[in-house]
Amino acid sequence: MTITQAQIEEIIELEYNIHLFKVKSPDIANFINPGEFLNIRISELFVPLLRRPFSVCDVEGDFFFVMFNTMGTGTKLMALKKPGEFLDVMGPLGKGFKYKDDFDRAVIIGGGLGVAPFPFLTKKLKGIKEISTFIGGRTKSDVITYGLENIFISTDDGSYGFKGNVIQLLEKDFGKIQNEKLKIFACGPTPMLIGVKEFAEKNNIGCELSTECVMACGFGICQGCPIQSTKDEDKYLLVCKDGPVFNSEDVVL
Repeated sequence: MTITQAQIEEIIELEYNIHLFKVKSPDIANFINPGEFLNIRISELFVPLLRRPFSVCDVEGDFFFVMFNTMGTGTKLMALKKPGEFLDVMGPLGKGFKYKDDFDRAVIIGGGLGVAPFPFLTKKLKGIKEISTFIGGRTKSDVITYGLENIFISTDDGSYGFKGNVIQLLEKDFGKIQNEKLKIFACGPTPMLIGVKEFAEKNNIGCELSTECVMACGFGICQGCPIQSTKDEDKYLLVCKDGPVFNSEDVVL
């Protein structure tokens, strides 16, 4: 883990209010793995007080990319930044995806901005494993396909792709990939992750979930981001230190 001043090289607006920052930092880009995250200080002032966690969306040489939408005070301030400005970045943090496991096809499942960590994972898997990517959103504007491969799309309102949620889409098209040795990688809203967990267990498929939680320190000192473990009813893991990526069998959502 390092704390560094990383310069914004480029800002891309993927959709309305959805931004992609290209940021230069060899200290981050050369050491981070898919699924790990960064804790970024948004302002020199005391509002917001805490750093904000961001998935690394992609890596390209000495550059890393972060994808985010403007939801609260922190991300609204982040969206005001310009190329040439610097970000105070702490990372890499957490535990990422185990993408070198024994499987033939990666089944990537993203809900809304839950697709953020998957371009980097896709880049690592491409040419080594087969990839099927299932994306869900409420409507067409919620669907982000940047950096993804072999994409199946669903929207709740039917404005783009299959009408329904991403779990229904997965169940509909599961027969196309069912005979291969699969591993699921998922990130998105908790109700979606619960559905993915149930689907994986029902079909006996290895599955990793990238979880989200409000964080303070980002590296396990404050104990502020617990998630219940299935191994012991009285034991809790920490999203920032033990995750954010967990085997779906190891946590209670």
